Amino acid sequence: MSSHGRLLIIGGAAGPDLLARFVELAGGPAARIVVIATASSAPAAAEETHCEAFTALGAGEVVPLRIDTRADACSPVTEPVLRRASGVFFTGGDQERITAVIGGTATDSLLQTLVAAGATVLGGTSAGAAVMSGTMIVEGDGPGVSRASVRTGPGLEFLPGVLIDQHFAERGRVNRLLSAVALYPHELGLGIDENTAILTDGDRFEVLGSGAVTVVDAGAATDIRVPARGPITLAGARIHVLPAGHAFHLTGRRPVVDAPAAERGVT
Repeated sequence: MSSHGRLLIIGGAAGPDLLARFVELAGGPAARIVVIATASSAPAAAEETHCEAFTALGAGEVVPLRIDTRADACSPVTEPVLRRASGVFFTGGDQERITAVIGGTATDSLLQTLVAAGATVLGGTSAGAAVMSGTMIVEGDGPGVSRASVRTGPGLEFLPGVLIDQHFAERGRVNRLLSAVALYPHELGLGIDENTAILTDGDRFEVLGSGAVTVVDAGAATDIRVPARGPITLAGARIHVLPAGHAFHLTGRRPVVDAPAAERGVT
């Protein structure tokens, strides 16, 4: 898996420590952060909340970029705003709105270029996290592991090769992540708890925050059967639960074996 730039992908309910890390990644006092609240049903409020938070955490410059329509996303006025940014942050809301409004537009193409080149760090929380993958989990709350337990769609594919679910432990979303991975066994399932994030660096990510990231890997599964109706068979899949301080190699599909710094007595 090639590097697609630095991404801070938050499972929702981001606390100040994670938002402060985004400010740090974007340059601290020199940071120029752009907030995109396309996913939100109340974008002005989401913009205000995040702009105030990033400013209070020391970012040098924070501005909202309102993208409500595909015309907005293709407008030439967006390019200089994004090119100036050292960090771009997607808020929560409805992830399908992000893909419907931004997917395939000039904004999408420019962000892909800037992030891949390392010119901009990209962050997102909740819906803003879900869109980072190529195949996006849209919804699903069925009681079992089945086709009916998950609905997927195309994401923006800033981090290929994964399926991202958010609010994972808090909303009991293990069934839908298992269902999604059975449907797309070539993708790694990443269930990110609230106030928890993955920070990507090349072909690996580090876990940050107060919860854990659950990785579901069907690559070694010995039997996968997905009937049109009824329960899915998923035998031999691997599951890793990784709290803060742990890391995971995406290409090798394996956790880093070193113990977290806190467990080694490192402060």
